[in-house]
Amino acid sequence: MRRKSVVVVVVVVVVEVVVMLLLLVVVVVVVVAAAVVVVVAVTAIVAVVVVVVVEVVVMLMVVVAIRVVVVVVVVVVVVVVE
Repeated sequence: MRRKSVVVVVVVVVVEVVVMLLLLVVVVVVVVAAAVVVVVAVTAIVAVVVVVVVEVVVMLMVVVAIRVVVVVVVVVVVVVVE
């Protein structure tokens, strides 16, 4: 029983690391998008910024949803296993 708990904890840690790496990728994409915005004409900047902000919000909502699901699954698994 103890070994299964350790495996669950390891899986959670791995998932958290992957989520953090995904967040890092999102940040890099946003930075690149911001650089593109600087290059784009002034009239298009507002539209591009709105699109980028919406994308970031959606991505963060997806990440939060994934983390909530993972935590719930882990708690259920631990309760069932123990």
